[in-house]
Amino acid sequence: MSEHPSTPQPVALVTGGGTGIGAATARRLAADGFAVVVAGRRRERLDEVVAGVGPTARALVLDVTDAESVRAGLATFERLDVLVNNAGGALGVSTVEAGDLEQWEQMYATNVLGTVRVTQAALPLLRRSPRATIVNVSSIAGERVYAGGGGYVAAKHGTSVVSETLRLELNGENIRVTDLRPGMVRTEEFSLTRLGGDQAAADRVYEGVDRPLVAEDVAECVGFVVGLPQHVVIDSLVVKPVAQAAPYLVHRGPIDWKDA
Repeated sequence: MSEHPSTPQPVALVTGGGTGIGAATARRLAADGFAVVVAGRRRERLDEVVAGVGPTARALVLDVTDAESVRAGLATFERLDVLVNNAGGALGVSTVEAGDLEQWEQMYATNVLGTVRVTQAALPLLRRSPRATIVNVSSIAGERVYAGGGGYVAAKHGTSVVSETLRLELNGENIRVTDLRPGMVRTEEFSLTRLGGDQAAADRVYEGVDRPLVAEDVAECVGFVVGLPQHVVIDSLVVKPVAQAAPYLVHRGPIDWKDA
């Protein structure tokens, strides 16, 4: 992306930017010419990402579940052009009957209320931008259900509903809202966190799956929707590996890629 020398560098904020999809998105947007603010709770992880991105990035310690943290963090911005609400995650794989409601509350707090809280704080800045774009990283779980996923599915449905409602409420303004819904993505922490740190169980999630998505694949999608002309918005974008037909139907075994 080329910028006229007199044009200020556009700024992007990526929450949950210390690992996985958030870190990959920060790298992608920086490569596209954005000054990227990488936000998250763990300073050491943020610093590692920023070091890899370069001088156009900065770290911001921010907890999307804490109103004062969000307020103080957004107060450090002079401008904001792109907001990527990526902070979230899953906890547990229990049935609804056996669900741990503390985990359900935590998932709702990060995936839904965190998205809303950061968006509320960012909108005054976004309204001043000619490139205003919000990308909410939801999930295929934001539109499809599966057994054992009730708490996460409910939370991600909430994320997607926030995106859809916000788009209605911002109609007539130049702010684009995209709901990005990845399927199976193999990252270093998602399944490990969901399964309580059980590495063997986390590895089994992806066992035999030929080329699950990786974080960089999702970051490519973010770069695509952000890079479109401002009058073009992708309302929702579902992206899955070829091996995954649905949340509950994944092919485990080799696929003949025809030497692609």
